[in-house]
Amino acid sequence: MKDEEVIQAARGNMGPLCKSCPVCNGKACGNTMPGPGAKGSGLGAIRNYEAWQKLYVNMDTLTENVEADTTCTLFGKTFRLPVFAGPVGHVDLHYGDKYDDVSYNDILIPACKEAGIAAFTGDGMKPLTMEAATQAIAENDGIGIPTIKPWGKETFLEKFALVQKSHAFAVAMDVDASGLPFLKGIVPPAGRKTEAELKEIISLADVPFIVKGIMTVKGAIKARNAGAAAIVVSNHGGRVLDGVPASATVLPEIVEAVGKDMKIFVDGGIRSGTDIFKALALGADAVLIARPFVNRIYGAQEEGVQVYVDRLQSELKDTMEMCGAKDLASITSDMIRKSTD
Repeated sequence: MKDEEVIQAARGNMGPLCKSCPVCNGKACGNTMPGPGAKGSGLGAIRNYEAWQKLYVNMDTLTENVEADTTCTLFGKTFRLPVFAGPVGHVDLHYGDKYDDVSYNDILIPACKEAGIAAFTGDGMKPLTMEAATQAIAENDGIGIPTIKPWGKETFLEKFALVQKSHAFAVAMDVDASGLPFLKGIVPPAGRKTEAELKEIISLADVPFIVKGIMTVKGAIKARNAGAAAIVVSNHGGRVLDGVPASATVLPEIVEAVGKDMKIFVDGGIRSGTDIFKALALGADAVLIARPFVNRIYGAQEEGVQVYVDRLQSELKDTMEMCGAKDLASITSDMIRKSTD
């Protein structure tokens, strides 16, 4: 199948809230929540996407004529390209009841591994969500990154015990999920963490710990001081706070502040191989893409994932070759420019 055919097929399997648009830019779903939209005005998701489009790439073909290498190595694992499927939860509520979180992850995790990348998995109120996700990761040689919500210590330890059994090569906590309604009023308390609380949590992990949901230099420094191996510059797809800037906007200043100390990932509105190139040129080590993987699975299951990853690699490789980058380390900030439009 072609990627366009996968998207077309997805439309027949989605619920009424996601339109499975040709480009997932946040406009058709607006402030649809439940659904794939963003909070409040709905501009958070739109702003994320548009920020990448306001960056241009600088073409330079007076370079060595060699095939670009898109492979990357992170935390001792080598991947086909610097892309991870982002964590998604409650897919049956937001996208359609063809799948639930268990069946979605059962497809996503092995499909990503087969395609040469890895998936972050989501978390939720139902214990089965994490239980099934970690089981699927265990069955796929630990190639997956469970993402634990910012629960209280007791609940975190219960979830992390499952992560350890899965032999996942890394673990994440999406601290930006503090803004999700279902976390409010939880006993024991869940949600925002102090630097000291985060440090205690990270100290319990025996694998690299990734803090997802960093949008300021101040937050990045706190995560670094707490011992995080990596952060994800992310506003949760605009789903937890209205009025936030695009992740692309704050990425450079965060890279400047802590980029030498930890790995930096970014998500939010990244849809193409060219977008990936722009993110790397701004200093990111890798990117997360979430919503589009949902559409590909609803459209063609494992094949949909493979087709999309193939497309992303082809686009990234083409952009690298046309801009003079032979490998990821060769991608530099002078290979992009901001639009003056």
